[in-house]
Amino acid sequence: MNIEQLYRQVIMDHYKYPKNKGLVGDASYLTIHLNNPSCGDEMTVQLMCQEGIIKDVRHQGTGCSICCASASVMTETLKTKPIPDAEKIIHEFYEMIKGYPFNPEVLKGDAVVFQGVAQFPARIKCATLAWKALEQGLTHLKEEETQHG
Repeated sequence: MNIEQLYRQVIMDHYKYPKNKGLVGDASYLTIHLNNPSCGDEMTVQLMCQEGIIKDVRHQGTGCSICCASASVMTETLKTKPIPDAEKIIHEFYEMIKGYPFNPEVLKGDAVVFQGVAQFPARIKCATLAWKALEQGLTHLKEEETQHG
């Protein structure tokens, strides 16, 4: 099995058996919903932070295997991370997805299996949808913290 086949297998495993899938009815979670009108992907991400650490991340959505698998990987990658570390990881994921060099010391694990998406520009939005939702949630939390001090 070559590396491309291995990456494809990891993506399919996360698509068929997603981690952290399903939303919770808990007011301590921030909920962000995004969609990709060009292909129909829809993703809702829930985020719960305490003391500057991502305590939980959930996702629920419909879309292609890349979109759904990426959401699963994103939750596994960012759960338990301090917010500044999560922001760095998100940045490196975006760099990798666009085909730019990325820091493998920051972006590790299953997230790197999406490297090949850079070869398919139409799929970049699919791979980044959940990550963008989480990024919006983190931005919202930072703005809220700034306002309430």
